[in-house]
Amino acid sequence: MTSPDITQTDQPRGLGGDLPTVLLDQIEFHVREHLRPRLEGLTDEEYFFDPGGSGRAWTVHPRAADGEQPPTSLQGGSGQMAIDFEFPEPDPAPLTTIAWRLGHLIVGVLAMRNHSHHGGPPADYMTWDYAATAAEALAQFDAEYKRWIDGVRGWGQEELQLAVGEAEHHWADHSRATLVAHINRELIHHLAEIALLRDLWAHRG
Repeated sequence: MTSPDITQTDQPRGLGGDLPTVLLDQIEFHVREHLRPRLEGLTDEEYFFDPGGSGRAWTVHPRAADGEQPPTSLQGGSGQMAIDFEFPEPDPAPLTTIAWRLGHLIVGVLAMRNHSHHGGPPADYMTWDYAATAAEALAQFDAEYKRWIDGVRGWGQEELQLAVGEAEHHWADHSRATLVAHINRELIHHLAEIALLRDLWAHRG
């Protein structure tokens, strides 16, 4: 059986099928209509909420003082707040707070890519100044998301087919379109997790 030749059909072409529109509409709709509104009113208590109640969730917290044992062997951050990591990651992976998940989105998903692809300042997990409050974290997220989505808007059909380059390591030969689709998935996935953590907070105990 052979696939039908869509160039020979009388069926009309659909609207909005070009690649830039599909990629942008997908993430913009979810963030604008669903995910970002779910973050409104986030309190500091929710921001640091340990969903397991054990006190062992990875989170963002004040940096351990000299002589104190930090919660994990890797402590990211350049300011007063640190973020927990281990390498290799434990199995099973630990639960994480909204603070940790927002830190991952802000730095690893957005800010590092903004530096590599959209002229943003250098960023990585070890040198980021992590937010001590929910309001500060949301401001960081909004700024990095805006820089990312504005940059993606500047990539037309041809620009999206260009290879991402060495900044994406073993994905260097893949297209910008592939990277944008990956960032869309990361944002939708982790922001949905954060929304669920807000539900757990609202219905705790």
